[in-house]
Amino acid sequence: MVLRKSGRVDSRRFSKRELKGRKEFIRKSGLLFSFIMVSLFFIGIMEPTPFLFYTNPLSLSKNQCFMIKSYILFVFLLVSSVLSAQKDISYIVEKDVPYRTTGDPYGLERCKVDIYYPENLEDFGTVVWFHGGGLSGGSKFIPDELKNCGLAVVAVNYRLLPKCSIKDCIDDAAAAVAWTFKTIEKYGGSRQRIFVSGHSAGGYLTNMIGLDKKWLQVYSIDADSIAALIPFSGHAISHFAYRESLGMKETQPSIDEYAPLYYVRPDAPPLIIVSGDREMEMLGRYEENAYFWRMMKVAGHKETYLYELDGYDHGSMAAPAFHILKNHVKKILETR
Repeated sequence: MVLRKSGRVDSRRFSKRELKGRKEFIRKSGLLFSFIMVSLFFIGIMEPTPFLFYTNPLSLSKNQCFMIKSYILFVFLLVSSVLSAQKDISYIVEKDVPYRTTGDPYGLERCKVDIYYPENLEDFGTVVWFHGGGLSGGSKFIPDELKNCGLAVVAVNYRLLPKCSIKDCIDDAAAAVAWTFKTIEKYGGSRQRIFVSGHSAGGYLTNMIGLDKKWLQVYSIDADSIAALIPFSGHAISHFAYRESLGMKETQPSIDEYAPLYYVRPDAPPLIIVSGDREMEMLGRYEENAYFWRMMKVAGHKETYLYELDGYDHGSMAAPAFHILKNHVKKILETR
């Protein structure tokens, strides 16, 4: 099943992945068979009458029973250790990698990413992660919940208000995602497996660059190439910091060109919206996201989901939201 309406499955790449999986299965099966044969050989030397040919288990001596138990334990431990070793994944972190090479000093200082990736995997999925902070604070970090799960994480710093405009914030987010598309294959990842997510202001940036296609078009990237958008408690209306810059109160909602709601469309990437408890969230955040979800459905989008995390406020909802993120990422990766 293809989860993104406008996307396609690359049949050549899928066949290559399938073939690789079969080769891995054959290799591990060969290892298992070899271990059993070698074990039988050594036990045959130690025990002249191979235990495999005993027809009456009650006739076995204590020594023979001990040999059989030792053999079974030996094979189990040996095979388990080898197969578990195949699953061991080591990770590398590269810090402060610039995704812009030109601009003013402040922009060059902020426009950097940390990339966390598995060094011994191929075609892995990647989550581009935007931190929160009301577009005026915060700094990049690798979420602990995304570590050691076979994914790469690109943690993004972007310029902050009031040292820049909201347009600059969104443009930096688009530039970082474009950098990921153009660079991730050098690290071993797949361009077809890039997800975008963030908390609060980071969720807002996720929504903006994923729904309003013009931001990524500047960098020759189609927003519909994103595997999924997964905003955590992000604005669907115009961001409150932007409204404040216009002299509006944070309690006064608006929907204009800086509101993700303005760009609802049927052909967007899968959209997984996660919000905290409606009675504990800030400034009606759940309700605006519920309206966002409904209008995406009305527009004809088939892959929009909405989750409300009961008992969690705006800040604490991020930790359990990662469980939802990883579940959706896993399902989508199974199709790519």
